Amino acid sequence: MPYLIDGHNLIGKLPGLHLNELEDEQKLVELLEDFCQKNGQKKVEVFFDNAAPGQSGARVFTRVTARFVRAGLTADAAIANHLKRLGNAAANWTVVSSDREVQAAARRARARIESSEDFARRLQAPASSGKPDDPQLSDGEVDDWLAVFGGDDEP
Repeated sequence: MPYLIDGHNLIGKLPGLHLNELEDEQKLVELLEDFCQKNGQKKVEVFFDNAAPGQSGARVFTRVTARFVRAGLTADAAIANHLKRLGNAAANWTVVSSDREVQAAARRARARIESSEDFARRLQAPASSGKPDDPQLSDGEVDDWLAVFGGDDEP
């Protein structure tokens, strides 16, 4: 399921990222690209407020599209407008934000909602290797298996 993300709202929930950093948006895009790679996620759109003059618009990365909203508008409004343009297809998207207005717009569009706090935890979680965890065997279980397979005490 694709994601629409309130970028600055999410940055505020991620340890090690701060809104006053020059590269905070780029660092978030890199985290999102890594998340997509590890989780087989195909599409993420992240919205950022207050683009510098001449810097507004979309930048497409591998799986992440960053939308920089021009000054005078908000990412919240841009997300709401994007959901309206999606129409019924908005129900296929998950909106990531803890902002009440953004969540209300997502509800109206029938999109799924995930809080920035919850998504931040998933974003930072190590990816599953797909392999079962290494089982821990008791000394008795090891002895039983050695008896079955004929293990020796001496090399």
